[in-house]
Amino acid sequence: MGTRTEGAGEGTAGETVRMTAWVRGQVQGVGFRWFTRANALRIGGLEGFALNLGDGRVQVVAEGPRDRCELLLEWLRTGDTPGRVEGVTEIWGPPRGGYEGFAIR
Repeated sequence: MGTRTEGAGEGTAGETVRMTAWVRGQVQGVGFRWFTRANALRIGGLEGFALNLGDGRVQVVAEGPRDRCELLLEWLRTGDTPGRVEGVTEIWGPPRGGYEGFAIR
């Protein structure tokens, strides 16, 4: 399962945070980034991106209220995602800003 660092479990549900997750498995070439963006928009209040990495993983960066970032993370781990998720590792930190909406990169 994932590794939680940088203040996980601290603060309140509405606290604005940055969650960076690395999703491994069969997650490229299956529409995973598109569905991740769609789910982030459905949850609402999140900005960031989903990016294919050269090693076959997808990196997901989401900034917004902690409880909404946690919903996205839970979906990445156990939701009806395309492909096959073998594991998700995440880190938490303060938001950096600079995003407009949720993008596919």
